[in-house]
Amino acid sequence: MAGLAPGHRFTEHLVQLGDITFGLVDEAGVHWHCDSDDGWSGPDTRMDLSQREADHGAWPSPAYMAERVVTLAGRVFAPSRAAADEAFDRLLAAAALTDTVLTVHETVPKQLVVRRSGKPLIKRLTGTVLEYSLQVTAADPRRYATVEETGWTSLPFASGGLTPPLTPPVVSDAVTTSGEITATNTGSCETRLRFTVDGPVDGPTVFTQMPDGSVIPLLYSQALYEGDQLVIDTDTKTCMLNGYVSRRRFLTTPAGWPAIPPRSTVGVQFQARYYSSAALLTARWRSAWL
Repeated sequence: MAGLAPGHRFTEHLVQLGDITFGLVDEAGVHWHCDSDDGWSGPDTRMDLSQREADHGAWPSPAYMAERVVTLAGRVFAPSRAAADEAFDRLLAAAALTDTVLTVHETVPKQLVVRRSGKPLIKRLTGTVLEYSLQVTAADPRRYATVEETGWTSLPFASGGLTPPLTPPVVSDAVTTSGEITATNTGSCETRLRFTVDGPVDGPTVFTQMPDGSVIPLLYSQALYEGDQLVIDTDTKTCMLNGYVSRRRFLTTPAGWPAIPPRSTVGVQFQARYYSSAALLTARWRSAWL
């Protein structure tokens, strides 16, 4: 493979960990090969079984996905000993102890947020060839779309309309803003939403209408002033004001926390005690796969 230009793609299976893309030739002429990505296809499952008394079988508990452990293994071919040494260090840095994005470029590219979870195994086969095995773990086992989707809306209002006396033919120029966001999950696993409410607004409420017609409300009892920003994360189940102050005690979730079911669409509605033209609701989500 000598002589391949930087950026040359020599495999259809591209895997990216941090700043390394396996399957490409980098600017230093290093060929990064990933021969296996064990664990990418699926995580383990957590479930308890209680044996039935005087009967066959067992009683199962609810089943949940465990963390996803992925082991990347392959070889690195460098044009010189110096380039091989640099590749060695880059492999260690890519399998970081902090959150790192692992992306597999399938037909629909998907990603995990991972951290190093095992001892990096890097062996020098020759002065310019390395063999590696890197184990990383995603605490959240769902594989997400690499593109985050966003929708936003202000509070609903109507403007314009008809003012008597009226003379036929009557034409109305009323403009109505619905205060609703449509959010679609194209994946095979439910996904969670993150809502951001920008003030000023008094008692903002977010309603999520599920595909079966049921509605899941998130009710915030306090007022937000100009410049305030409230972030409600339905995955971590947190409610943070201005990035660092927890306001979870002021958020009521009478029907639980909303999520977008697989291959489904939900409607998100924004309401408040009083209309505020500056109030804004932003919803963010990613399609998710098992």
